[in-house]
Amino acid sequence: MNRRGPGLIGAAARTAVVAGTASAVSGRVQQRQQARFAEQEAAQQPVQPAPQPAAPQAAVPGDDVIGQLERLAALKQQGILTDDEFEAQKARLLAG
Repeated sequence: MNRRGPGLIGAAARTAVVAGTASAVSGRVQQRQQARFAEQEAAQQPVQPAPQPAAPQAAVPGDDVIGQLERLAALKQQGILTDDEFEAQKARLLAG
């Protein structure tokens, strides 16, 4: 029997190697293109200034202090504030 080529299995193996190499190269090219597009988009977007900090709150009238104390007490009852946190915030409200 005289063979003329690599045969069916050899051709299939060669095709698999070529397809795998093409897939790997294609994946790397796609990754590089995505990185370039991301860099271009970042360069095109204007730099936005940092947000300004909120202005400090004005002094609270006496009636509102009671409302704030009630809200602090509710937060303490819900377990959101610890006893120490509650006392610190209460002292701040009463001092200010």
